[in-house]
Amino acid sequence: MLLLIGALFALFLFLGQPVAFALGLAAIPVFVFSGTMPPSVAIQKMVSATQSFPLLAVPFFILAGNLMNASGITERLVGFSRLLTGWIAGGLAQVSIVLSFMMGGISGSAVADAAMESRLLGPSMLRQGYAPATAAAILAFGSIITATIPPSIGLILFGFINEVSIGRLFLAGILPGALLTAVLMLAAWIVAKRRGYVPDLAAPPKARDLWASFRESVWALMFPVILIVGFRFGIFTATEAGAFLVFYAAFIGRVIYRELTLARMRAALEDTVQDLGMIMLLIMMAGVLGYAITLERAPQHSAEAVTALTSDPVGVLALVVLVLVISGMFLEGAANILLVTPIVMPMLVQAGWDPIHMGVLMVLLINLGGLTPPVGVIMFTVCGVLGVKTGAYARASLPFFLALAIFFVVLTAVPWLSTYLPRTLM
Repeated sequence: MLLLIGALFALFLFLGQPVAFALGLAAIPVFVFSGTMPPSVAIQKMVSATQSFPLLAVPFFILAGNLMNASGITERLVGFSRLLTGWIAGGLAQVSIVLSFMMGGISGSAVADAAMESRLLGPSMLRQGYAPATAAAILAFGSIITATIPPSIGLILFGFINEVSIGRLFLAGILPGALLTAVLMLAAWIVAKRRGYVPDLAAPPKARDLWASFRESVWALMFPVILIVGFRFGIFTATEAGAFLVFYAAFIGRVIYRELTLARMRAALEDTVQDLGMIMLLIMMAGVLGYAITLERAPQHSAEAVTALTSDPVGVLALVVLVLVISGMFLEGAANILLVTPIVMPMLVQAGWDPIHMGVLMVLLINLGGLTPPVGVIMFTVCGVLGVKTGAYARASLPFFLALAIFFVVLTAVPWLSTYLPRTLM
């Protein structure tokens, strides 16, 4: 039955069905041909998959991010990032990477960050002489930083589906996110030096200019800080934090910046409904398929297969990494988190790996799939905006793939990067 489920899922994807529909349709044989399972159970599982208090954090954080974007905070963060790093070699490349680190606390989505920065910084990079493929690679790779910075939607979904503390995951992603930012900035600096890309600014900014820009941006930069403080002192859960940040974003937009008009607020609500509709449909269908493959004992069979190959923790992790990278090439990130991680997570825990550490690592690996063909959503988003062919993008991406490989080796070998803040602050 598992082979039939897998074959149907692959067939529906090949036929161009949306991933959510492919997930749900692939589960049909279990409920139709089992003989003991009434089809109505599928409907029950669709509904029960959405009945989760922690999952309520998703719409709150999406709405808060959209409200902040509608408040003009993005332009302020661009200005601050430009002053902070624009004087370094590859100025605009550095600006885009630092901006992704800051925007992680607002958008929580790598695809949203890639789309925004491609439209905002892409044309300026081309005017300054960046090769279109190089600009696309820098913007695409920088966007996955947002997967680690609270309130990352990927970390919320991972915590929900694998019953891991979302608050701890938020804290766990901060140091890896900072390290990834530094690694990508170094890679961009090397590429800029080799290709002669000049800084965006002729000299480092004056302290008073930097301070003035920081004051303009501080309300957005406080976004993740509020989360950390709230979790540390037990002020709120992840869901309650999302609700508070919606109020915070609306207050900043209406009272502080005074740019959040009713029209912009309505547009933010519409964008939130569209984003949430896609995510919730994936969650509902993944709930059905997850129940089906659990009935067929897929996690147990997978664990037995891996154990037959190796019992070494590093070997188990290597196999899981391979599975996640391959599945990430064909599945959108949210679907991958909801479908694949519940199967591989028990193996990793049994092998002795920390679930918090693995959560950050797996969410980043899954986002890596968005940078590669054939279904790389981030790749196609950036290439579509800048008019770059995927072949040229792939060649320009090689230095950044090397940088990511080094980063993943360090992150895997040094669990402290992910576990220090959760253990210290919670």
